[in-house]
Amino acid sequence: MEQAIAPAALLQQPSPVSGRFAHLLRLLRRDRLALLGLVILAGFVLIAIFAPLLAPHDPLAQNLRASRLPPAWQEGGSWEYPLGTDRLGRDLLSRILYGARVSLLVGFWGATLACLLGLVAGVLAGYLGGWVDALISGLVNLLLSIPYLVLVIVVAALVGRSLVNVILLFGITTAPLFARVVRGEVLRLRAMAFVEATVAIGTPPLRVLLRHIVPNLTGPLVTLATFEMSAMIFYEAGLGFLGLSVPPNVPSWGNLLSTGRESLMAGMPWLSLYPGLAIALTALGINLLGDWLRDATDPRMRR
Repeated sequence: MEQAIAPAALLQQPSPVSGRFAHLLRLLRRDRLALLGLVILAGFVLIAIFAPLLAPHDPLAQNLRASRLPPAWQEGGSWEYPLGTDRLGRDLLSRILYGARVSLLVGFWGATLACLLGLVAGVLAGYLGGWVDALISGLVNLLLSIPYLVLVIVVAALVGRSLVNVILLFGITTAPLFARVVRGEVLRLRAMAFVEATVAIGTPPLRVLLRHIVPNLTGPLVTLATFEMSAMIFYEAGLGFLGLSVPPNVPSWGNLLSTGRESLMAGMPWLSLYPGLAIALTALGINLLGDWLRDATDPRMRR
């Protein structure tokens, strides 16, 4: 009877993955700032997904009769355009809602691409060593020696304005940072006893990497990717402000800031204020969540 019950009992035991997930949820519930960051980020993600349903107007529709309207609670404003309009009569609220799509896409896919490229380069450099390490480390040091904003602005001016180009630009130029972090972690893991024991019993190098090294890189990579996602949202806004991000007919927070810059002297500060607040809130949510991820994935910080 005991032999018949044992397999069923084993099936009921939680898997290591579900156990780690439950542990992360417990840590998240105890961290109010992380919960706040999650709520803020989830809110903007939902805004980006459901922008067509939430936006009161077409973000590209022009209504010159309603141009330069202030927010609805100010004198001369209208609740038809809650946050006001620009000089072409386009609804600012609708443009901010649609602009969340561009910023979040750039941040997420740019950080993902940088993480993947940096992971491959860092693992090869740290594990193979020799001339491979020297070559990759030399390229990484060369790219990191160039001021990042200067590099991004020059490349953006050369490749042209499109969403794909902006994502590729941020992903490729940020990959060296991930490669340096991954290389250092791989060198540390290679010297640990469990990896040396695995190599000593004749385990193939690819299996050592996939089973014992790469899984231990998840914490540092996720934490770094979170903070870089926040930084890329700022960088995209900066490029848009300079007219080097997505085309001007695409509503993005950077393009809105560029438009607002032209309107500040005309007494329409709301055109810059509210896109700036959206950028700041999104970055705040991501950074709060990133702080929690750093602590939750570091065994030395666990409570």
